[in-house]
Amino acid sequence: MDIDGVEESSRQVQVRFVTKLNPPYKAPSSSLAIPTNITRLRLSNIVNNILEAGVDDWQYQPFDFLIDGRFLRTSLEDFLLSKGISAERVIEIEYIKVVAPRREDISLHDDWVSAVDGSNEGYILTGCYDGLGRIWKDAGTCTHVLEGHTGPITSVCVIKPKVESAFDQLLATASKDRSLRLWKFDAGESAQPKKIRAFKILKGHNAAVQSIAAQPSGDMVCSGSWDSAINLWQANGSDAGGDIVSVKKRKKGPRDAEPQSEREAVSSLVGHTQCVSSVIWPQHETIYSASWDHSIRRWDVETGKDSLNMFCGKAINCLDIGGESSTLIAAGGSDPTIRIWDPRKPGKYDPIFQLSQHNSWISSCKWHNKSWFHLVSASYDGKVMIWDLRTTFALHVIDSHKNKVLCADWWKDDSWSDQGMNILHGSPRQI
Repeated sequence: MDIDGVEESSRQVQVRFVTKLNPPYKAPSSSLAIPTNITRLRLSNIVNNILEAGVDDWQYQPFDFLIDGRFLRTSLEDFLLSKGISAERVIEIEYIKVVAPRREDISLHDDWVSAVDGSNEGYILTGCYDGLGRIWKDAGTCTHVLEGHTGPITSVCVIKPKVESAFDQLLATASKDRSLRLWKFDAGESAQPKKIRAFKILKGHNAAVQSIAAQPSGDMVCSGSWDSAINLWQANGSDAGGDIVSVKKRKKGPRDAEPQSEREAVSSLVGHTQCVSSVIWPQHETIYSASWDHSIRRWDVETGKDSLNMFCGKAINCLDIGGESSTLIAAGGSDPTIRIWDPRKPGKYDPIFQLSQHNSWISSCKWHNKSWFHLVSASYDGKVMIWDLRTTFALHVIDSHKNKVLCADWWKDDSWSDQGMNILHGSPRQI
């Protein structure tokens, strides 16, 4: 069958549109003839015309298209030729909704925004070079200020974010002042902004702390430092596994009701020879780390030994674990390329993907929690990019910053399917 609105072409191909979307987004399964020089925009118009014929109040929906699991980013003819796909058969073209980042208001800070955590859909946690952590109910609305660090905050972490109660939410921050701090706050409080101080100070590193991550259970946190060590700390209320060094007392005030205690590390993981720039704790007994010594390591928490030591050839700034079966390693560092490895593959550890559209060092990369394909990255080139592993080109480029972007994260994962993506990204004085 031919379809109205498609001009005649000397070369045509039979296609069938398929989708995993639910009605009213399902097109009839019959095939139709289209010209091979057609591009994505015109394909989207065709699908909308088909769907509009069966829905009275249809509203235009942009679509993306995949053939054999790969995104169509050229003309149909060029794609078929590059993949060696015969135009003599009926080509199945899968269509999905175009998902674009949603524009949010700016949240202003007093200095460079160095860290962000969007893992709790009820609030955003940020760290800043002014030494303060901040909790945001939504873009532009700061509800709590975390006071106490004497140097710039380098990393922030929500501990066990999916708790049912809003009371006693646990947070961790790390700083160039060589310490970590643990915080409790009530997410239901409406005071704007309320100043709070840490209930626990974790000291033991000999240099600036660069990265922190929480155990999935929320019992412990780990930290990577410029002293080349990874320290493990108790995060819950238990006093087991570390010594209470001292109790700090300050001038009495309403926010000083709970005493502060200083704690030492439970244990250390030693092996890196330069700054440990990133730590991830994806499973109870497994920690991943990246370093400026060009290596990525996987550690067994119980034994303290590394079971993977992968040399990458570049100083690494950021690391995350996700993708297919939550096993792929994504990392970026001292060049414009994001590299992705699959540690399940035997033999040499060559990247299975290399994403190279940034123009400067990669500062942050983060997998989407509910998609095997999607990754967000930030760079010193001032850009944030959203990637899909089914194409080598960035799906979206956010170019709203005028300087380096130091951090990025997803927020409100449930919005992925229907309403677009909430992307958090931090740069000088704003997120």
